[in-house]
Amino acid sequence: MIDFSRINAAAIAALPSLLARWLPDGRRVGHEWVARNPRRSDRNPGSFRVNMNTGKWADFATDECGGDPVSLAAYLAGTGQAEAARALADMLGVDA
Repeated sequence: MIDFSRINAAAIAALPSLLARWLPDGRRVGHEWVARNPRRSDRNPGSFRVNMNTGKWADFATDECGGDPVSLAAYLAGTGQAEAARALADMLGVDA
């Protein structure tokens, strides 16, 4: 069984570095990371945002959204939640 809560907690603690890695063209604006959405032809940053306190994310141009870092990792990688959770746990050195 995958401990999503544990993985998400570890990911939130490391979220600034994860976001810089996953969305390198983004920047911090207050408590949000603002970037272009790499999953679509997004020309200007602004509509794709990640709350750096909670891990909630949304693309306000497409209404795609998620509630935690695992769902963001899954979305960006185009994988399922379980696969993304395992990969994120490995990246963070957390027992899944």
